[in-house]
Amino acid sequence: MKKTLVSLLASLLALPALAHTDGAAHTHLSSFWDGALHPLTGPDHLAAMLAVGVWSAMALRRPLGAPLAFAASLLLGAVIAMRTGWAMPALEASITVSLAVLGLLVALRTAMPVAAGAATAAILAFSHGAAHGLELSGAAALAGMVVSTLALHAAGLGLGWKLRQSPILLRALLGASVAAVALARLSGVA
Repeated sequence: MKKTLVSLLASLLALPALAHTDGAAHTHLSSFWDGALHPLTGPDHLAAMLAVGVWSAMALRRPLGAPLAFAASLLLGAVIAMRTGWAMPALEASITVSLAVLGLLVALRTAMPVAAGAATAAILAFSHGAAHGLELSGAAALAGMVVSTLALHAAGLGLGWKLRQSPILLRALLGASVAAVALARLSGVA
């Protein structure tokens, strides 16, 4: 299990940052498969979506609430950006902050009431959706992105359930790896 976790973390840091535009609308992704693959092409979105599932499984009483709220808010942000071309102010900074927060939530195994966990996930997700919405065009791509997001949350939930009884150090390393993606973004590496 530890080798799998280390391999996953290393692969997150090695992925190129291909998931975002420079804030300008690029609607080159239009098929279901374009949308489904898009969240997998950048370490920031991949880390965030997996971290939501891990945190939910490890710390929340009703672990499906936060992933579903994340997916709904992601969808809302994407629809707004797709339909209006709106580039959220401080979009990249919001994504970076969301990664740092998610890393801390995982590392500290932060428990919250159900509504607070869902609200936290929704707030953190909106900027990810807004970034995707600038790059997607059409309902098929949007559907693919949501399906991929839910699959990543499910993978994170599975990992989180396996890690529930793991040593604190392992959880801390996993959370730190998510936060490391935020640091990589700040340094321009990811």
